[in-house]
Amino acid sequence: MTRGERFETHMSDSDALMWNIEKDPLLRSTIVTVLLLDQPPEWDRLVDKIERGTWLIPRLRQRIATPLLRMGPPQWSGDANFDLRYHLRRVKVCEPTLDAVLDLARTSAMAGFDRARPLWEYTVVEGLEGGKSAMILKVHHSMTDGVGGMKLLLMLFDFERDPESVTALDRVDAVPVFGPMDLVLSALGHNQRRMLGIVRRGVIESMSATRAVLDDPVHALQDALRTAGSIVRFLTPATVPHSPIMRARTLARQLSTLDVPLDEFKRAAKTVGGSLNDSFVAAVIGGMQRYHEFHGAPVDDLRMVMPINLRADDSALGGNHFTPARFLVPLTIKDPGDRIVAVRQLTREVRAEPAVQLTDALAGVLNQLPTTVTTALFGSMLKGADFVTSNVPGAPFEIFSAGAALERMYAFAPLAGAAVNVTLLSNCGTCCIGVNVDAVAVPDSETFLRCLDASFTEILALAP
Repeated sequence: MTRGERFETHMSDSDALMWNIEKDPLLRSTIVTVLLLDQPPEWDRLVDKIERGTWLIPRLRQRIATPLLRMGPPQWSGDANFDLRYHLRRVKVCEPTLDAVLDLARTSAMAGFDRARPLWEYTVVEGLEGGKSAMILKVHHSMTDGVGGMKLLLMLFDFERDPESVTALDRVDAVPVFGPMDLVLSALGHNQRRMLGIVRRGVIESMSATRAVLDDPVHALQDALRTAGSIVRFLTPATVPHSPIMRARTLARQLSTLDVPLDEFKRAAKTVGGSLNDSFVAAVIGGMQRYHEFHGAPVDDLRMVMPINLRADDSALGGNHFTPARFLVPLTIKDPGDRIVAVRQLTREVRAEPAVQLTDALAGVLNQLPTTVTTALFGSMLKGADFVTSNVPGAPFEIFSAGAALERMYAFAPLAGAAVNVTLLSNCGTCCIGVNVDAVAVPDSETFLRCLDASFTEILALAP
């Protein structure tokens, strides 16, 4: 990474909203990723690599600071007492199994962060079968999204098992630490620039809208009504899940994994004109369908949340660049090919919603409300979701951590009010599926996993 990589000092409205609504612990935005390695990383090399990384990636040495009286958005401020030993740990499991690692990750996923410190933890797990090891990475979603997180992760890894030695790190570019008065002055300057930007955009958009109305008033009115309707759909509360059996919402978690061959899964999607994400979502819907039928509670549809990536090439590396889209998906389509086609059409319609591009502006409005009100409103939008799906592209090539090669990488994204989150992270020819469930809403997680596995197998059978 070069010093030119952009990390914004102020949180965006979307990130600030994600941070503020954690007043309700059910809406925590904790991401846990489990990495399986072919051997233990060399500890001294790893410590040095992460130490260097904390200087090259400013966010790793920053905590969140809030200006007095909420005069502006939260800001990223250097942690004057940063202690690498708190964030980087090493443990040894008694049982040399993946289940033992997942149990550690589960505990990590259920615990909140120390808000006085940078929002990440890195635990090396040794003592696995065959001399292998694992890493458990825990990061707060406000630091970055899935795509940005993968970019950050790659900066902490090597592309060779034993790369050439690196030069000494120049630490003159210290991470700035903001005091209370610094935060106030920075917030005032940020608010002034933000208001000028809003006014400037407002003038430009007003002129553009006026021209559009004069040129084609009927079409302009239709666009305005479509945008208004899209915003209403985006903000409409949905407090009751559609599922009759996955209704509990607690802090208990259970984590599990599935492996699916990437190329075969892509070929299966292409047989009906779908994408990798289409076949992934269709497989999860099929698993939900099987699980409800197993319990004698078939349902016509469920409410799904799917993050839509808005990250551009010039987006800052930190922060989030996605919008969570909520929509109903049918559980009545038995044929896997027809299900992929239906998912493709649904997701195309959702991506075309005008509100998708207005996420940060809408978040800005919500952030002006008292935190309690914002939390309650956003909670009413999320707790009625039944499940979340997320697809994150991983590394298509081999990467190493202090001499250890990465074999598998599973991401367990936050439930954020739902009962289930299924995340696909592609890595070196394998779709690594991380399944995070509310252990009370889904008390028989092994049955749920079997239903998912059967649905993925069904999709794979379409491949030529």
